[in-house]
Amino acid sequence: MDVFSALGPLESALEKAAALAGDALLAGNKLMFCGNGGSASDSAHLATEFTCRFKEDRRPYPAMAFTVDAGLLTAIGNDYEFNQVFARQVAAFGKPGDVLVTITTSGKSRNILTALEEARRHGVKTIAFLGKDGGFTKGVADIELIAPGVETARIQEAQQFLLHVLCEIVEERLPRE
Repeated sequence: MDVFSALGPLESALEKAAALAGDALLAGNKLMFCGNGGSASDSAHLATEFTCRFKEDRRPYPAMAFTVDAGLLTAIGNDYEFNQVFARQVAAFGKPGDVLVTITTSGKSRNILTALEEARRHGVKTIAFLGKDGGFTKGVADIELIAPGVETARIQEAQQFLLHVLCEIVEERLPRE
């Protein structure tokens, strides 16, 4: 309950993140998601919410998770290094006007940091869902939402709540057809 109680101050950043994501989709751009472990699953979940639907029946919008192609992830990890698994995908698929959404409970994932840096080089806007104190990733994204706490499970639950609210706000702005 303490973690959820501490989310109130994130309302403004969440509204900015929703505006950024919604504007990108309305302009014909895409959302890209990435994270490790449970955050990888959350990335796939969120991409599905935009490409399929969240609450209302509507047309699909372009969203992709960089976490779902095992062949690509392992090829990049093997041929380069693991901290490049998302950055290489940003370089391949990211265009100015797109938005990269990263999810990390610690803020200490080198491959997330590298992806955010690559996004900046490609003119891709960024939203970072971080946990704990934001780690070394704090201050790198255009918009960041830090779910405070020390327990990974509670941070993940708070981030999932914030991600669903993001979907709800964006979906309300999107045309149905």
